[in-house]
Amino acid sequence: MSTPKAAAPAPANGEYSHRQILTILSGLLLGMFLAALDQTIVSTAIRTIADDLHGLSIQAWVTTAYLITSTITTPIYGKLGDLYGRKKLFIFAIGVFILGSAMCSFATSMYELAAFRAFQGIGAGGLMTLVLAIIGDLVPPRERAKYTGYFMATFGTSSVLGPVVGGFLAETNSFLGVTGWRWVFLVNVPIGIVAFFVVSATLHLPHVRREARIDWWGAAALVVALVPLLTVAEQGRGWGWTSSTSLICFAITVIGIAALIWIERAMGDDALIPLRIFRLRAASVTIVASVIVGIGMFGGITVLPLYMQIVHGASPMTSGLMMLPMVGGLMLAAIISGLITAKTGKIRGFPILGTLLATVGLVLLWLTVSADTSLAVVMAFMFVTGFGLGNCMQPLTLIVQNAVPPREIGVATAAATFFRQTGGTLGVAIFLSILFSTVGDKIKDALGAAVKADPSLASPANQKVLGKVAAQVQDDSNILQHVPANIAHPFKVGFADSMDLIFLCAAIVMFIGFLVLLLMPQVELRAQSASAAAASEASGGSAAARPEPVGVGAGIGAGRHEALGDEPADGVDESLPPRHTTD
Repeated sequence: MSTPKAAAPAPANGEYSHRQILTILSGLLLGMFLAALDQTIVSTAIRTIADDLHGLSIQAWVTTAYLITSTITTPIYGKLGDLYGRKKLFIFAIGVFILGSAMCSFATSMYELAAFRAFQGIGAGGLMTLVLAIIGDLVPPRERAKYTGYFMATFGTSSVLGPVVGGFLAETNSFLGVTGWRWVFLVNVPIGIVAFFVVSATLHLPHVRREARIDWWGAAALVVALVPLLTVAEQGRGWGWTSSTSLICFAITVIGIAALIWIERAMGDDALIPLRIFRLRAASVTIVASVIVGIGMFGGITVLPLYMQIVHGASPMTSGLMMLPMVGGLMLAAIISGLITAKTGKIRGFPILGTLLATVGLVLLWLTVSADTSLAVVMAFMFVTGFGLGNCMQPLTLIVQNAVPPREIGVATAAATFFRQTGGTLGVAIFLSILFSTVGDKIKDALGAAVKADPSLASPANQKVLGKVAAQVQDDSNILQHVPANIAHPFKVGFADSMDLIFLCAAIVMFIGFLVLLLMPQVELRAQSASAAAASEASGGSAAARPEPVGVGAGIGAGRHEALGDEPADGVDESLPPRHTTD
């Protein structure tokens, strides 16, 4: 493999040309592709992996371990990137992710795989966050929207390819002498190596290093708060949400959150998540909305592949392709909103419109989805939902990046990503719990109605088959593909009715997000990038030339010290001399 041609050194004024940005983007998008692909490709193949490693009953721990480490490290990467530069951290994250992927491919038990996935998650936590923060360094918020299409294309491609590739590898006994499912992890290695070398050769960022304390106690409190919460989110359905184990986890989480708030207040500007960013109305509204949108988005769309596979009998590969309308709507909306934002500098209306459209799409799914609904109708409403979500994802990140001083872009990006990911994890856990806690009663009701409509189902032979299916269907839905259609249909009706309830719950959550976003102040995006602001300051630019947080509305002063209080707005002790380096 030839080494990529190195890009020109970082511009002295911090302003990058479109060509330079695209060159750097090639490596960044590979890193983002790694993180996005891994989530979907593994989820498709996990049942095959668990069967081969004789650990189906503990497969959730593989997902939980990865989720815990990737979520916890997100704000840590953001803070360290602000302090010490993002390039080295991004290369470190790619390296850890590659090594973790290779380790996963050699796992001989589910416990080993869970440990290796936890290690892999340490790298994954930095990939998405650092990519978004680096773009914040390179491109002014107003111009940044023009590059949204590249990110959405990467996200959309991974969303479609993941289930297809994961399903293909899960169904392949052996490829190049290696068991098919092990390639689910091995495929990350060559992509990661290419990303590693491209980023090393092309990414040059000016960085003003300032000495500051590392908030290790805050990181420890974050671990105490999140580990039991994410664990019970994944395991609560099996344990019981009111079981003693779950209640202990909830209690530890409350203690961890209280400790985190106390420590972050004590650490001030050196905090892992500085509490003062919540005094910026644009930032606080965006972060709250990120949690709510994460719950509604990830919780709502999780059941769609299940609907395709259980109700319509699609294979994992086919269900991945059936998600194309949603992905297409998401990409189209992201590109349109990006172009309009770049031209006008106005962005406030897009997440408001997006949450409203997503609510409408989910309500339409709730009203129409059944065991007999045409796939064309379902896909049309999936497109509406996706179009709404496409107006939310990137605009929310841009708003929170714009709301803080340029040197805190890493912290702000990590905070938005962290809260959205936490919300998504809770949404998936809560909505799947609703699904599987209600599907039993829904199936009973559907069976009763089916027997009344078709008396032949009451025969002893059919009753025996119905009993067998009822006992197995929640653990192995494939059984529905091996019984007569008239027997399978009431079970499909039961699943479809439970999924209806999920769409309704997701719509309610998304509408709450819409109401929260109505509190967003007017936002005018900055026309200067973070690296340009840093270069201006390093060359002796006046305080007046520094970009101000824009879009702070009623209740928050428009000036720098009014917005952030009397504390230094740069997140560090301003008496310490900056060290200007090229990252």
